[in-house]
Amino acid sequence: MKIAVLFSGGKDSVRIVHWCLKKGYTVKYLVTMLSKREDSWMYHTPNIHLTELSAEAIGIPIITKETSGIKEKEVEDLRDVLKVLDIDTVACGGIFSSYQRARIERVCKELKLKLLTPFWHTDPEKFMRETMNLGFDVRIIGVYAEGFNENWLGKKLDKKTINDLVSLNKKHGISIVGEGGEYETIVVDGPVFKKKIKIIDSENVWDKKTQSGYLRIKKGELAEK
Repeated sequence: MKIAVLFSGGKDSVRIVHWCLKKGYTVKYLVTMLSKREDSWMYHTPNIHLTELSAEAIGIPIITKETSGIKEKEVEDLRDVLKVLDIDTVACGGIFSSYQRARIERVCKELKLKLLTPFWHTDPEKFMRETMNLGFDVRIIGVYAEGFNENWLGKKLDKKTINDLVSLNKKHGISIVGEGGEYETIVVDGPVFKKKIKIIDSENVWDKKTQSGYLRIKKGELAEK
């Protein structure tokens, strides 16, 4: 297989890179869509500029493409990227987003590409604990749902964080893996990283009215592990 992984730098997309490599597949490209809109229907937006650093840390070439962020048009933008790549398969780390999956499936069908979604409908709590146990250093960089507060920004994924997410799921119904857009993550180290990402400068961007916001990473750099 010659695979392009849809890549945001968050936990799901880094996990799918790891899964493909463990299977012995060839990951030729990481593909990142850079949305002009923060409320993109399809794509992760907080700190998306750091995916180039993530790709360098992992050691796989990255293809970036600016997209309008307009519903359905952003799907066409993805197709335009994939159709010129020397690949036969697309891999996506999606777990529960039927909206995203249906559109990626449609693009793959049009381009006669296989689609790999090995985490589809996996148990959310199990997925999070596996992510931690595999040694991925995951940080929460955006929170957008009831039950979260500013203290969540920058939190590392550990046993307590996962337990807190499970509690929020029971109390407020949030997705433990955040696939309803409840929170966003960045992976700064892990078993597929040749170097780790060090956050040098950041600030919280917080809306007190909506009790939501994100950690804006102003500067990051690669460091030896």
